Amino acid sequence: MVFVYWDNSNIYHEAQRLAEEHEGTPGARYLVRVHFDNLLRLAHADRPVTRAVAAGSIPPEMQQLWNRMENRGVEVNLFDRGARDQGEQGVPDQWLQLRMLEDGLDHNGNPGVIVLLTGDGAGYMHGRGFHRTLERMHGRGWGVEVLSWTHSCNRGMREWAEEHGVFIALDNYYGAITFREPSRPGYEFAPPRDQAALDLTDRPMARARRNG
Repeated sequence: MVFVYWDNSNIYHEAQRLAEEHEGTPGARYLVRVHFDNLLRLAHADRPVTRAVAAGSIPPEMQQLWNRMENRGVEVNLFDRGARDQGEQGVPDQWLQLRMLEDGLDHNGNPGVIVLLTGDGAGYMHGRGFHRTLERMHGRGWGVEVLSWTHSCNRGMREWAEEHGVFIALDNYYGAITFREPSRPGYEFAPPRDQAALDLTDRPMARARRNG
């Protein structure tokens, strides 16, 4: 069983940071987009998916992405990061962590593989955050895979994932999980680029373990 948890804001905004370096073109950060289908396939690696959830923000220009996710069976929850009435419990990271812990309880005794798409390891020293949640679930037999851009992944979480599960650097799949949109007329930064074919040959995979 594979369970996918996707922090879209972290993945997308850090892809923008890398775009000019990888594309070699000034202004590429404004044109780069994450190719949803290929990134989702990289996450599940053709294994059956029991649950997939994604958290993101609500700029209208991304509605097409949210619709595409939902059409592929991904549960999407959107947040207005600037809303004052949501408080700490309303932020996307905590919503994703709650889904992870719920799945851990619902499948207690029959763990699967967690595939987490984020580099955010904040809160660890206070017993909170994705890293702590991964530790708790791994302790109950869950396999753990962390997919993140290398430059933005919390070092402690990455090292822990490398030791106890799998860390996958999205940088190694940049050409397949991103594409570049055409420039607007009068703002020609770079020519468009399609995504490359996704090669899963060297993609490592974690395994759940059965306690007892």
